[in-house]
Amino acid sequence: MGKRSNFRRKKSDLYPTPFKAVEPLFPFLNGTHRFAEPCAGKGDLIKHLKQAGLDCIYRGDVDSGQNALLRNRYGRGKYAIITNPPHTRSEMHLLIEHFQAIAPTWLLIDLDWAANEQAVPYLPRCSDIVVIGRVKWFPNSEFTGKENYAWYRFDAKHRGATKLHNRRGL
Repeated sequence: MGKRSNFRRKKSDLYPTPFKAVEPLFPFLNGTHRFAEPCAGKGDLIKHLKQAGLDCIYRGDVDSGQNALLRNRYGRGKYAIITNPPHTRSEMHLLIEHFQAIAPTWLLIDLDWAANEQAVPYLPRCSDIVVIGRVKWFPNSEFTGKENYAWYRFDAKHRGATKLHNRRGL
């Protein structure tokens, strides 16, 4: 999955999101009660967010026929979009632009992304980055991945600096 490996990427970047990758996000979801998951895969992220007491109002995935770029809303009232998007840059960038215009959006992205020029157009609408470190994408492996990851919060209404939070929430 990462740039430092020679493994072939899975179709549609379908990597189930492990609980340990989601748990550091929980303290930053205060006030969020409902969420949409437009890149749901097999639903692992939904399961973890439900454990935190959130209500999933929409679940979809391109592999089951729902193209997230074709939807302009996921429900009524206040909600957030929370997803582990495809990490192919061109597709991910389209999703960032699209999602942030709909609702505040949390995306699980590799941490190095923010340090590259390609991120510059998107960072002004990034309010928070919650660093989670390395992720163990394959449950039966004894190793974690070689990349550090973070949750990025995008919101078209955000103005100002991006807050960087370490794993302890500081």
